[in-house]
Amino acid sequence: MRSTVLCFSGLDPSGGAGLQADIEAIGQSGAHAAIACTALTIQNSQQVFGFEATSKELLLAQANAVVKDLPIRCVKSGMLGTTDNISALAQFLGEHPDYLYVLDPVLVANSGGSLGDQATLVQAFKSLIPLATVITPNTIELRALTGLNDIHEATQALFQMGAQAVLVKGGHEDTPDHILNTLYVHGEIVSETRCPRLDGEFHGSGCSLASFIAGRLAQGDQIKQAVHHAETWLFGVLENAETPVVNGQKIPKRF
Repeated sequence: MRSTVLCFSGLDPSGGAGLQADIEAIGQSGAHAAIACTALTIQNSQQVFGFEATSKELLLAQANAVVKDLPIRCVKSGMLGTTDNISALAQFLGEHPDYLYVLDPVLVANSGGSLGDQATLVQAFKSLIPLATVITPNTIELRALTGLNDIHEATQALFQMGAQAVLVKGGHEDTPDHILNTLYVHGEIVSETRCPRLDGEFHGSGCSLASFIAGRLAQGDQIKQAVHHAETWLFGVLENAETPVVNGQKIPKRF
């Protein structure tokens, strides 16, 4: 069977982000996606209206069930929603130290709306940072996690917290004609990727990128290679994204 990525993420009814994005991106990477649902959300391509988190016990039960009969190589997490779910994931990773782990530190949905109390989640996320093979924050999340404004200094602060590799996504920076992503490994810049900035906003781009990276890692890519494959794939996916309504965010066309 294909190598499997186990995703800890929330359900997005619009299908643009969350678990649906994970499943599609991982499938496109060549791996198989297994799911441990962290929350049911109420959202569309324009806004998050609310969510109800899965209990810690139910979350672990989902994860432990699939571990018994699937070849898990990598774990990917997105929306976790509560400190209980973060501690559940930390417990699970501690019990499976051989798994690779991609941490997408989702704090606020790109479409707008809270996915949990940010200050509380920031503190809890620090327990996951040393466990991650690679962390994929956008610059808003990077600054929230560290309390620092300068991107390089904030990234170095993650390494001081125990990070191994960090992919800083620059989509939220004021660069009108391009987006710059920077991959750091053990505190050093190993690659920078510039791509043209596409028009509009995209729902689920971060989920898709992190999940494709996880899928490639599960199949044996090194971090730099996995990130390169994921960035190349994502740009094509966003170029072909679909707009559901006039004011909605574009939904990546992952197939």
